[in-house]
Amino acid sequence: MSVLSNVSKYWWCQIIGWGANAAVSLFFAWTYRDSVTPEFVQRVMIVVGLGLILTHLMRELIIRLKVLQKNFDKQVIYFISITIGFATLYSFFMLICWRELNLFEGREKNYSLLRLMIGGTFNSFITLLVWNLIYFMYHYVEKNRTEQFDKLRMEALIKELELKTIKSHINPHFIFNSLNSIRALVDENPGRARTAITELSNILRSSMQAEKLETVPLEKELAIVKDYLALEQMRFEERLRINFDIDEDTLDQPIPPMMLQTLVENAIKHGISKQVNGGEIKITSDFVGDHHEIIIRNTGRLNGHRNEDGFGLQSTQDRLSLMYGNKASFQITDIDHNAVEAKLIMPIES
Repeated sequence: MSVLSNVSKYWWCQIIGWGANAAVSLFFAWTYRDSVTPEFVQRVMIVVGLGLILTHLMRELIIRLKVLQKNFDKQVIYFISITIGFATLYSFFMLICWRELNLFEGREKNYSLLRLMIGGTFNSFITLLVWNLIYFMYHYVEKNRTEQFDKLRMEALIKELELKTIKSHINPHFIFNSLNSIRALVDENPGRARTAITELSNILRSSMQAEKLETVPLEKELAIVKDYLALEQMRFEERLRINFDIDEDTLDQPIPPMMLQTLVENAIKHGISKQVNGGEIKITSDFVGDHHEIIIRNTGRLNGHRNEDGFGLQSTQDRLSLMYGNKASFQITDIDHNAVEAKLIMPIES
């Protein structure tokens, strides 16, 4: 039983297929002949034996030539050429065996080897063509099934990545801090509290919608960033200074959603919050040459924290690479004596 379980599906198909071929030949011989002679049984065994050997060699050639990896038109040419070649070999070896064993029947004994070769090649071509069609269809269906499985697995991975991206957009601590600040304002400044709730709502809504959009206008992204900074300013008060230097012509330029907000949040978390006296965040957007350049500059130093907010910075690089290839870039570096600069460079969209 263990030996049979080690036989591959391919060999099971070969054995069953050629076994069925032999059974059909013997059945029709038994039905329409007076008797099934030992010579006829030998002929059938030669046909089946050669069929097993030559179709296996044909399969090895198909694999070696990587026929199934070629485009459809080339596959058709290769399959027809290989089938004709092996049909010729099939007929040649079969006639050699029959002649050596004196297995020719009836009128076959009076035919020339050329005529027998032509007829045998035609019959062998039909047999091998059926074999190749079955082999091709099996791998075609198997390839489609594998591709569907890979597609479903990729979709699952993308959904997982989207979930991680959404989670990375808004730091939970920011939400808790904002809610605490809003709570303190409820009695002290109800109007500001209502505004803060609207700002927080806008940010959360944009975060949830981010997965549905490939790009958003810079103007819309800046609105979210301003809401975010307004909420952070409630917490840091005079410790957080904000400066915008935005070329109005860049406001219509598309950028990946929540990318700018993620970098600003990173600047607050690793820059401003680490400074006793706080600091400044400056956001610049301008056209430089044939590129759109966005710079987020904040007080602080990297101090080895380049990858501390790993997913945020890495996702920024990955998203730019996926969307623009080598036409876009992202880098974050220390500048001056106490400042960090994150620079986004993207192609200009007309």
